[in-house]
Amino acid sequence: MGKSRFTPYANEADVLNIGSLAIENREDRVSLHGAVDLTRDQQGLARARALHELLGAVLQQLESETLPAALPPPKTKKVANPFE
Repeated sequence: MGKSRFTPYANEADVLNIGSLAIENREDRVSLHGAVDLTRDQQGLARARALHELLGAVLQQLESETLPAALPPPKTKKVANPFE
């Protein structure tokens, strides 16, 4: 993560990219999409460190809270199909 500040669960807007892996911040979850190669070179080392820092911050936040056993499913809303 280095210079960028990504505070897990802080908002609904932040996105961090590590390789082709996108980490999306939400107030109730942190979502990871895509892929990242941890190659055996300096670039792989930098990506591994960034992932380690990110997951450390996620763990620290989760361990500092009293957590429910599971979140309820997200609320959904039906909308009209604009193509009909």
